[in-house]
Amino acid sequence: MSDDLQPISPADARDLHLEALQDEAADWTYQSHESHLRAFIEWCEEVRELENMNDLSGRDIFQFRRWRRSGGYSQGKDEEIAPRTLASALNVVRVFLRFCGQIEAVDPDLYERVDLPSLSKDDQVSDSTIEPERVPPILDYLTKYEYGSRDHAVWALVWHTGVRVGGLRALDLGDVHLDDDTPHIELVHRPGTGTPLKNQVDGQRTNRISLRVADILGDYVDGPRVEKTDDHGRKPLITTRQGRISQSAVRRTFYRWTRPCSIASCPHGKDPETCEYMPAHQMSKCPSTRSPHDVRKARVTRYRNDNVPRAIVSDRLNASEDVLDLHYDRASDLEKANRRWEFLE
Repeated sequence: MSDDLQPISPADARDLHLEALQDEAADWTYQSHESHLRAFIEWCEEVRELENMNDLSGRDIFQFRRWRRSGGYSQGKDEEIAPRTLASALNVVRVFLRFCGQIEAVDPDLYERVDLPSLSKDDQVSDSTIEPERVPPILDYLTKYEYGSRDHAVWALVWHTGVRVGGLRALDLGDVHLDDDTPHIELVHRPGTGTPLKNQVDGQRTNRISLRVADILGDYVDGPRVEKTDDHGRKPLITTRQGRISQSAVRRTFYRWTRPCSIASCPHGKDPETCEYMPAHQMSKCPSTRSPHDVRKARVTRYRNDNVPRAIVSDRLNASEDVLDLHYDRASDLEKANRRWEFLE
C-alpha cells in the first residue's frame, strides 16, 4: 500500500463515485454502476471484510471475479452468471477503481489489473427482442382506444424515431416542433440538469417526425399532459404528476402494452382476472412483455427489412453501423437473404 493513499471505506468510495456520475452519465449508466457496485461492496464488506480501500490488491480483484462469476451475491447466490453479465460487472469495477485511483483511495494503476473476459458474438448479444409485426397492432389499439394519452405519445415516439429512453426523457416542450411544415424533435445533451444523452454531445441530433406522430403529440400536449416544471425549471414533454417521467415509468408503459392480454387474448392460457402478472409490479414477469430497448431493436429490424440504408438508420438512432448489426438488427437469416435478393433483383 502506498503511503500517499487516503483511508476511505468501500461504501464511501462508492458513494463519491456515484455522485460524480450523476451529473455526467446517462440514467442507464448510473443505474448499471449502482447495481454492479452493490455486489462489489457486499464482497468487500462481508466476504473480504475490507474496511479501507487502501488495502485492496490485485489478488483481491481476482478473488472478487471468481466469487461474482459463481453467483456469490445475495441477489443471485448459487447460480453462475452469464459471461456478458460478468463482463459488465467487471467493467464497472474497473471504472470505479480508476476513479478510486484519482481520489487517492487505491494505487492509481490498480484498475488495469481488472482483466475483462473475451466474449464471443453470441455472448455479447441479448436474446430479448420483439418481432416488428407485434408493434403496429399495439399502436392501432392505442390510436383507437387511448388516442392522445401519455402511453400513446410514448409508444409513437419510440416506434417512429427509435429514440432511447434517456432521449425520450430529455425532451422538453421547446424541443418538439409540431406546427412547422417539417415537424421534428431535437435531442439535446443537458448533463447539468439531469438529462444527459447516452453519447453525450455526439448524441445530439434533429429527427423529422411524420404529420401523424406530430398530431398525436400535439393532442397529448393539448389534452392529458400534466403541466409540470422539473427541478431545474425546465418543462418536460412527457410528464407525470411528479414531474418529468421516470425511466421506470417509461419501462412500465412498454410492459403494460406488450402483455398480449392488453389488446387480445392471452397466449399463455392465463385468465386476466387471476393472472399473477396483472399487478403493475409483476408486469415485467409476463413471458411476452418486452422492454423499450426491445422495441428500439424491432424498429431497426423493420427499417432494415424496408431496405433503409444502414447509414440512415445509424444517424437516426445515433448508433454505429457495427453496433446496429451486432445488437439491434434481429432479422432472421431468411429476412437478411430477402433484403440482399431485393437489392440484387
